[in-house]
Amino acid sequence: MGIIDIRGLRKSYVTRGRGYGPKSKSTGEAPVSAESGGAPAGAGRAPAAEKAPRAAKARRGQVVVEAVKGIDLAVEQGEIFGFLGPNGAGKSTTLKMLATLLAPDGGSVRIAGFDVVAQPNEVRRRIGYVSQAGGTDREATGRENLMLQGRLYGVSAKEVTARIESLVVSLDLGRIVDRLGRTYSGGERRKLDLALGMVHSPAVLFLDEPTTGLDPVSRAQLWNQIRSLRAGGTTVFITTHYLDEADNLCDRIAIIDKGSIVAEGTPHELKGRVAGDVVSLSLNHVEDALAKAKELLQPEEFVRDAIIDQDRLRLTVEKGEAALPAILRLLEGSGIGVVSIALSRPSLDDVFLHVTGHSLTEAERTAASPAQRTGDSR
Repeated sequence: MGIIDIRGLRKSYVTRGRGYGPKSKSTGEAPVSAESGGAPAGAGRAPAAEKAPRAAKARRGQVVVEAVKGIDLAVEQGEIFGFLGPNGAGKSTTLKMLATLLAPDGGSVRIAGFDVVAQPNEVRRRIGYVSQAGGTDREATGRENLMLQGRLYGVSAKEVTARIESLVVSLDLGRIVDRLGRTYSGGERRKLDLALGMVHSPAVLFLDEPTTGLDPVSRAQLWNQIRSLRAGGTTVFITTHYLDEADNLCDRIAIIDKGSIVAEGTPHELKGRVAGDVVSLSLNHVEDALAKAKELLQPEEFVRDAIIDQDRLRLTVEKGEAALPAILRLLEGSGIGVVSIALSRPSLDDVFLHVTGHSLTEAERTAASPAQRTGDSR
């Protein structure tokens, strides 16, 4: 059993028309505080989660949507674990259940040996939670934010002061820690959010889309800071829809789509599922060109798989360099013009396409429609 052990976790909600999914009765938008019963810093006491509610039931004109469909995961101590999926896949709903901000409908979760439903306060003392929105008080300095958060966790003023100085050094907060939060840039605010989640030295840190909206330099800096947490023994659980973030930062990844885990492993293991090279083709606008090209190429011995992905045909082939001339000859002989062609090694997007039948980019687009929402705003 890992430091995070998830078995059969489920969550549904009832929606009518264009409604969104469930929100925690607490604000659920700032790092969790053990002293406030799991509520974000500065919020009132959150509702107790000792008894999970029954599964949602729809009335006339309502629809029950399964946001999380019985997932199983085990996360080991000291690893960076990535939860990869499109907006609306169930990532944030899952994370809120792990952080005791949303009660599950079924299944079980144990963190550091404690059950999130039966022992929520024990769990809260051992975790940090940083939402996508963050929890910085814009009218207080960074140091005041950190002191308040540490004290809400019951840490002594002396210990919090020492911890703040340590975080100032490790997260490079020296230039900003004594400025008001409203003066921070997006990258600076995200670093402070990370410090708020770490000020009480949690065993597990949950980060919900930690680099959304950051520029490339700030993203790279935050990645390095997260790696330093792992080096110090902290387990980091990250939700993300960025393929490069999952690939470059995470030790292991679980891919979630429409509330279900569809693949799990290291980035290398997952990309190894797509054997061969990937050829991506953009064709001319002849009617049904993609379908005709797929029908033409799929029977060839060197083609292992062929999938139409929006306006491109993606082939998984053996020995890509040798396959390219053969592909071009076949298409030319059938009167199908090639606008562009690219050869690459398998990526996590190819893995996502392989296990779900659609690319992550396509899934992001369809998640925006009401029919595809799964109770997860991210």
